[in-house]
Amino acid sequence: MVVLLVAAAVTVYGFYSVSRTKVDAIPDLSENQVIIYTEWMGRSPQVLEDQVTYPLVSNLQGIPRIKNIRANSMFGMSFVFVVFEDNVDIYWARTRVLERLNYAQRLLPQGVVPTLGPDGTGLGHIYWYTLDAPSYDLGELRALQDWYIKFALQTVPGVSEVASFGGFQKQYQIVINPIKLNYFNIPLRDVLQQVKANNNSVGGGKFEMGGRGYIIKGVGYITHIKDIEEIALKTQGTIPIQVKDIATVQMGGDLRLGIVEENGEGEKVGGIVVMRYGENAKEVIDLVKERLKSVEAGLPPGVKLKVAYDRSDLIEATIATLKEAVLEEIIVVSVVLFIFLLHVRSALIVVITIVMSVLISFIMMNWFNVSSNIMSLAGVALAVGDLVDAGIVMVENSLKAISEGEG
Repeated sequence: MVVLLVAAAVTVYGFYSVSRTKVDAIPDLSENQVIIYTEWMGRSPQVLEDQVTYPLVSNLQGIPRIKNIRANSMFGMSFVFVVFEDNVDIYWARTRVLERLNYAQRLLPQGVVPTLGPDGTGLGHIYWYTLDAPSYDLGELRALQDWYIKFALQTVPGVSEVASFGGFQKQYQIVINPIKLNYFNIPLRDVLQQVKANNNSVGGGKFEMGGRGYIIKGVGYITHIKDIEEIALKTQGTIPIQVKDIATVQMGGDLRLGIVEENGEGEKVGGIVVMRYGENAKEVIDLVKERLKSVEAGLPPGVKLKVAYDRSDLIEATIATLKEAVLEEIIVVSVVLFIFLLHVRSALIVVITIVMSVLISFIMMNWFNVSSNIMSLAGVALAVGDLVDAGIVMVENSLKAISEGEG
């Protein structure tokens, strides 16, 4: 009775562990690291290396339980990779890095602010999508991705970041005529300061009249190209010199370091869903797909979402293949046992032992946070053949002892 009760408890808990075990296509063997990203556009790689990367690396070296620190400087950007020991909690590591960044901030140039990368891993890219809209330009699609789709997907549980790619990031561009600038004797610094100062809203306090209070505010945020063109830079006599007198204002795209093309059909705009560290990939992908259905309902006419990469297809194919392999192996073993032992109950004992061993494996995987992937499930499939030997020996020995006792 005790053996049956223990076996029943293990079976129930084993099936519960199977439903709770994280599912992924391949095991995550990436480094336990924290990425620090710093942007300083317009500067050469050597300037980034000397003024940003080197101060950051030199101040991050004292953090405990670090394996090594790697860095990379490129045009306008600096990346620092702080690699911790494998058993270090990722969020503890990010907290310690943030503590050092607060101290290192004073060593960086003014206006340069380092930021932490997403709390994901190298296998965090679980879902890619593109926007299929032939009648829209790349700037409009990128704005739709950055200000609508991205924010909707970032609220999905388990999603660390939604990275946008492709298209043009819209910006107001002031193309200054140096001849006119010199003619009106206006320094370039004054142009920058006046444009920055005029893109702001201010408060005017409260005005009471007739027993009512009216809140006064000055609206000054730039919303159109005309708002920039009419900014006054200086006064020459009684005539104001405006931005349109010395420059041309236009709507353009930010500097791009590359493009994204799909199947040779032209440029595309889309996003990459990055999964948070330690999450269940299959579960997060299902939640993302569910959210995308509601997002599509709010897209402009003619805009559709197209899947570029979906890891759940690989996950389902991997699990289905290994499930089939394990089932076939158990059937073959059962047939062999029935043929050689010629005793149904004895063969059934060995088969039950194999099934319970697989369930115990999933219990351990759940305890030690090991995902069900192509490597772990393949190990379970290979172990089924090894489990048969001990079961056959024990059952055959028991049958022999029982037969001798009855004789």
